[in-house]
Amino acid sequence: MTGIADVRAAAERIRGRVHRTPVLTSATLDRELGAQVFVKCENLQKCGAFKARGALNAVLALDEAAARRGVVTHSSGNHAGALAWAASVRGIPCHVVMPHTAPAVKVAAVRGYGASVVFCDQSEREQVCARVQAETGATMVHPFEDPFVMAGQGTAAMELIEDVAGLDMVVTPVGGGGLLSGTAIVVRALLPRAEVVGAEPLMVDDAARSMATGVRQPRVTGTCTWADGLMTALGEPNFAILKLARVRIVTVSEEQMLDAARFFLERMKIVVEPSGAVVLAALRVLAPELRGKRIGIIPSGGNTDFRWLAPKA
Repeated sequence: MTGIADVRAAAERIRGRVHRTPVLTSATLDRELGAQVFVKCENLQKCGAFKARGALNAVLALDEAAARRGVVTHSSGNHAGALAWAASVRGIPCHVVMPHTAPAVKVAAVRGYGASVVFCDQSEREQVCARVQAETGATMVHPFEDPFVMAGQGTAAMELIEDVAGLDMVVTPVGGGGLLSGTAIVVRALLPRAEVVGAEPLMVDDAARSMATGVRQPRVTGTCTWADGLMTALGEPNFAILKLARVRIVTVSEEQMLDAARFFLERMKIVVEPSGAVVLAALRVLAPELRGKRIGIIPSGGNTDFRWLAPKA
């Protein structure tokens, strides 16, 4: 199982190649919650999302023979862009399988980094990715189950803890669980008394149901959410880490998530996509129990086409 030593190794491997993103605060938000909230802005990361950390760690960890064959993955967007960027840093081929529904801004980013894109239905991503891997000989870099990816994602929480002392809680979004599992590893090692919380849209609540039942649940299908980056099912190794770390999952509505995204834009002047804004929405759900606490949140990305910003009815 991925551990704190792997996260520390990842931090050394990617140092100087990714941003040490800033930690912002908002007096307005602190007054609203009666707490101190520290916002680790991974929306300002390379490629616009925390995914750059894990993707670069995985690519730099490849031996030369594997690197020459390139990398392949399936992703709705942020991991796709991150892996394409990481491959361009090392100068190796990259193939990305994306659902037809992926936002145009994310598709453009992947192609902009020089990767080839193969489109498919959301439910066929893994099968199509396996076919492309067989055809190219590329190394699969899974969006969240890869141990190097998980370790790389954990470096965001490590930086947050280094920059802000005495946190009582750390909150990240949860989709496949790469960021949350990496965060759980770091927090349990460095702040064992702090609570780790995953924020998830109610429309795709498989992580919440998995933690409630103790059995990993399948991906929710036949529904729609503005959090396109959180539609994947919770990964198996990720689930194991979350159970061991006693992570809590909080679900939020679509309206709560979009209100949070608007707050980031209007009051803090930063662009956070709905998938990342779930962290603030979760804090508002937990508001009665947060007074006097120091809380770190990690908005995961800022890649959006702003379709969600339509005027309220």
